[in-house]
Amino acid sequence: MLSRRLFLLQLLFLLTACRAAEIDIGRLSIGVVSYGEGNRALERFSTLRDYLAAQLKAVVDLEPAYNEVQALAQIKRRTWSLVFAPPGLAAIAIAEAQYLPLFPLEGLSKVRSVMLLLEDSSIQNLNGLAGKVVALGQPGSATGYYLPIYNLYGLTLAEVRFAPTPKTMLQWIADGEVVAGAMSLAEFERYRSEFAQTKFRILYLEKKEVPAGAVLAGPRIELNQLEQVRRALESAPPNMAAAAGYIPNAKSPDYKYLIEVVKRVRPIAERIKQKPAPLYEMK
Repeated sequence: MLSRRLFLLQLLFLLTACRAAEIDIGRLSIGVVSYGEGNRALERFSTLRDYLAAQLKAVVDLEPAYNEVQALAQIKRRTWSLVFAPPGLAAIAIAEAQYLPLFPLEGLSKVRSVMLLLEDSSIQNLNGLAGKVVALGQPGSATGYYLPIYNLYGLTLAEVRFAPTPKTMLQWIADGEVVAGAMSLAEFERYRSEFAQTKFRILYLEKKEVPAGAVLAGPRIELNQLEQVRRALESAPPNMAAAAGYIPNAKSPDYKYLIEVVKRVRPIAERIKQKPAPLYEMK
């Protein structure tokens, strides 16, 4: 009889503890990575913030990062409870800060990185870019930054320039300011029609597809709280999930290859700004 009462007391304690976990999430910070979007990104997430606050009975803050430096600093400190991360940042957060992918972000399927130049260029492979001026996308871009640097590893370039937009990069190539530039294949297909008088050629097409970005959960969220958060995100109204840009019923992306790419690139990232720019580690 005593053992039965003890069991019931233990069960009651467990249920009470679980109920407490449901209502005591505390405070959540959502990292909103908005390269180039400014405060518009915060507006997209405001409804989701209010929804999570009500569902989890928690204070939910939106914390924007307007460039990769800010985002990496937050990831390194593990201050974000959740982060809506593009592919490159997601790979770093998973590999270096123990973040966990929950859901994929919306985006184009089969995204691949390309290196472009003028059609009449005599360069036939990536090695031919040694000693040349090459344009990359903004730091943090998987297709315009991490993958092209990975593929150019071992070369020394005369200079690396960072194009603010794919259209700017195509203009630089057309004007001869750079010999080649890297972006996604989808971006190239989108903007090439605006340069009807210029013929471009794909020098290199990345073999691997880039995974979508992801909603990541930070390592400081306790396991029982993590499940509460995951269920709330999964149950969000479809229009709310669409506004925040994530897919609640899809499998999280596989970042294994991209993590390898980022690990190799990051040690030489600062040296890319040098003239000339050595794309390899110094021994």
